[in-house]
Amino acid sequence: MTNTELVLNMLAEVAATDISVERQPANFNESAQVAKEGAKAAQVARKQIEKSTGKRAITSKNAKSLGQRKLLKQNIICDETNFV
Repeated sequence: MTNTELVLNMLAEVAATDISVERQPANFNESAQVAKEGAKAAQVARKQIEKSTGKRAITSKNAKSLGQRKLLKQNIICDETNFV
């Protein structure tokens, strides 16, 4: 997962949280709609990034392919044996 993917994921979560705070969904269906709207905000941002850069914003990379061991060594991420 790249920095762009992480930021887009965070954007979706923050947008959904902000929408939820304003709307106060009363049930699962309303909460699901709020989540979809948060995801839509990230989708719009992703499409703009892709349009501006001419490259895909989403990759098939994961933490292991990006050097998880290096990140563990720097105490940036944790697993069952290494807590930050």
